[in-house]
Amino acid sequence: MFDSSASSLATFLSRHSRLFVLTGAGMSTDSGIPDYRDEQGAWKRSPPMTHQTFMHSDTARRRYWARSLVGFQALSEARPGRAHRALAALERAGRIEQLVTQNVDGLHQRAGSRRVIDLHGQADVVRCMHCGATQMRHAVHAALARLNPQWTGLEASVGPDGDADLAHDDFGDFSLLSCARCGDGIFKPDVVFFGDSVPRSRVDAAFAALERADAMLVVGSSLMVYSGYRFARRAAESGKPMACINMGRTRADALFSLKVEASAGETLDAALRSLEGTMLTEGLVSPAPAART
Repeated sequence: MFDSSASSLATFLSRHSRLFVLTGAGMSTDSGIPDYRDEQGAWKRSPPMTHQTFMHSDTARRRYWARSLVGFQALSEARPGRAHRALAALERAGRIEQLVTQNVDGLHQRAGSRRVIDLHGQADVVRCMHCGATQMRHAVHAALARLNPQWTGLEASVGPDGDADLAHDDFGDFSLLSCARCGDGIFKPDVVFFGDSVPRSRVDAAFAALERADAMLVVGSSLMVYSGYRFARRAAESGKPMACINMGRTRADALFSLKVEASAGETLDAALRSLEGTMLTEGLVSPAPAART
């Protein structure tokens, strides 16, 4: 059923108290981070860097880090939006079994969510692919800025992964960092690039949580990438009802019992207020204490 009503979502939430929530890039657009795809599920910009290209091309790595030096600021300065805060509130109310996000921006945790599996990792950590040493990304960017002062202060449109559309064709003079621990390792953000595999431990933990849940909620994901779609497929195979909030087509449209094509923040906000009212009426939660005068 396709619906634009937050009340329909509130009804869905009231009927299912152990939600498995899967979120994607549409969660963070209100926080100033662009999403990947248009309403038909097609790429809005060139597909992101693949793992294979990054690991096997020095030119690609120079291009990646030069663009990232400009674009990552959008991710580091982003703040949680209404949708993030609403899901954190649902978790505090004990209604979320597990939140699994395809995003790498860390905004769910900043909003207060604790039951989070970062399916694709978090972009604020950088790992040496030779020895495994890790550093915080802000320190790596500071070092890159010192090595490449001519690349700082540039402006460009940014992508959802911290990339930037710099008007440059030649990145040969961009200097890369060497790992201080082993001396020759390749630094890579500790995230799952396209063409890479999600660590098995994360997938297993997510499937186990889905098994415990009584319903699934998708927010801001087209599910075009298999790493997210597989959970919708498993939920359908298990007979678990599914709801979705997403602007535009998804790969799992035929599987949803409810789909709301509206802003994730506004919809979740309104649904949460309705749900809180229902829970108060039914005596499932206590009203907030009156303020002292």
